[in-house]
Amino acid sequence: MTDETQMVAALDARTRRREERRDFFRAFGAVAAVGGGIALASCGGNGATLTPTPTPTPTPTPSATNSSGFTDLDVLNFALNLEYLEAQFYAYAVNGTGLASTLLTGSGTTGTVTGGRKANLSDPIVANYAREIAQDEVAHVEFLRNALGSSAIAMPNLDISATATSAFSNAARAAGLIGQGATFDPYENDDNFLLAAFLFEDVGVTAYRGAMGGIANALIRQAASGILATESYHAAMIRSALYMRGLTTPSLIDSTEAISNARDGLDGGSEIDQGVRPIGDQSNIMPFDSTTGLPYGRTAGQVLNIAYLNRNAVTTGGFFPAGVNGAIKTSAAN
Repeated sequence: MTDETQMVAALDARTRRREERRDFFRAFGAVAAVGGGIALASCGGNGATLTPTPTPTPTPTPSATNSSGFTDLDVLNFALNLEYLEAQFYAYAVNGTGLASTLLTGSGTTGTVTGGRKANLSDPIVANYAREIAQDEVAHVEFLRNALGSSAIAMPNLDISATATSAFSNAARAAGLIGQGATFDPYENDDNFLLAAFLFEDVGVTAYRGAMGGIANALIRQAASGILATESYHAAMIRSALYMRGLTTPSLIDSTEAISNARDGLDGGSEIDQGVRPIGDQSNIMPFDSTTGLPYGRTAGQVLNIAYLNRNAVTTGGFFPAGVNGAIKTSAAN
């Protein structure tokens, strides 16, 4: 067997393994949705086990550490709102089309997507990253919808357009990347796409990190931790690409710092965000709390401050023009 043949065989095997992992991820969510309800939430505490026997939809148990009384179902549905946003952005950027209509329905008003188109990605590495992340994000939507069963929320209205008044332009304007009346187009080129992805991915990691303490059921917590790990890989991919490209275009690294500062300003001003500017003689691919070595976490309210692009306690705005669906829908008052 020639070296070229061996390389092709190795790449084919790697592709098969990746597809098998994603198939397992989807299958796990399907098993969780037995009986049209959420088997994960019905299993109780640390000794919970999945059962293939259909069971009635249970009464969700409020999260033990959540003083507001939100249930595990509420937390997963809140995460589903974010996954809808990410999946639609990446699906459009990669394929020029959004999610299948079968993945949009559920409780609450089914919304529409404003904007979105195939991105002009000339760097093959960036394009490959985008394709992989898009596939993962669609799988996350499928997984959460299957796990939630009949309790899954519908996709809310989303704004991923490229106009002077769009959420992306307003976010870029808040960071000082563009001026009044200017437009930030996340689909225009590789750098803009990476900055838009950077805005989403870092927030996604902090959202799942912050949600862990509010999930009572061990199996649901385990599933959410798996998505957290995936989102962390995505964030590292985007941050690495920005860092490498920023070595020859320093303004790109400056832009990540500006976005980071804007996010910190929206979520209350505490230092729980970092761009990719090197720290001394080391890179800064993984932002973390220097006292613990762990990634930062945000409350649901802080996440919505960024998603709504508003420091105040509001229920609509930004990337969710009519708000999110589900019980958790108000941003924090800062």
